[in-house]
Amino acid sequence: MKQLTHLILLILLSGITACDKVENKIFFEGGAPPTISANKSVVVLEPGLENTEAITFSWTNPEYKFTTGISSHDVVYSLEIDTVGANFSSNIKFVNQISKDLGLVYTVGQLNAILGNSMLLQLEPRREYVLEARVIASIGGTSGKLASLSKISFKAKPFPPPPKVKTPVNDEIWLVGGASKGGWNNPLLDPFVSDQKFTKVSSTKYELITDLNANDGYLVLPVMGSWSSKYCLEDGVNRSLTTEGGEFVFKGGGGQDFLSPAASGAYKLTFDFQLGRFSVVKQ
Repeated sequence: MKQLTHLILLILLSGITACDKVENKIFFEGGAPPTISANKSVVVLEPGLENTEAITFSWTNPEYKFTTGISSHDVVYSLEIDTVGANFSSNIKFVNQISKDLGLVYTVGQLNAILGNSMLLQLEPRREYVLEARVIASIGGTSGKLASLSKISFKAKPFPPPPKVKTPVNDEIWLVGGASKGGWNNPLLDPFVSDQKFTKVSSTKYELITDLNANDGYLVLPVMGSWSSKYCLEDGVNRSLTTEGGEFVFKGGGGQDFLSPAASGAYKLTFDFQLGRFSVVKQ
């Protein structure tokens, strides 16, 4: 009987201890939207000044707070640049992620390449653009996102930067591969050596209208008879997502064949070396 009483007492004491236990939870209490600023409102972009400072962006720390106090976690900032009036929703918006730092300096070469090659702005003839920038802070991935309430604007006249992809050495390129009528012959046989040669339409753009076989590979060669250099897809790119266009690279080795569209027929192929992009459009 004494042992039973002792057991019951232990159970009761255990229950009381469990009831008294309080969970120590940490809650996010928010932060202050960062404020962005720039040291220039008019940016000078000129050839020969590529290594000089173009513009410096700065922003404030959002001071994220939890119930335990101000966060010591690393904050990630997304600097966004877009054309004025687009409200940071256009398909040419540029985004750069920065960890911890409260500012970023762009050189003339870097900013000019962003405007010309990344944002795909029209550079010829040169024109003045009014651009806007803002910063979005976050912590722990997408948690606690805070966009700057203000945005800053600046003007710039970008100049054509060096082409993103090396241009053909002799200003000539040819289509070869199973997707083409000439097959994988290299050099191409007549009449394909003429029929599958691209037309140069500008200093950095080439076009070709030709028949393509469905779901087959092809490459673009700058030197007929040689496999030592080629224009192709980067390793690791999903070929099935680029049948109508995408980014291309210059390779001496490695890389992937392009993949033709799912339907055979006539297509217009355009390779833009300035932007490093190609398109395949049904005719």
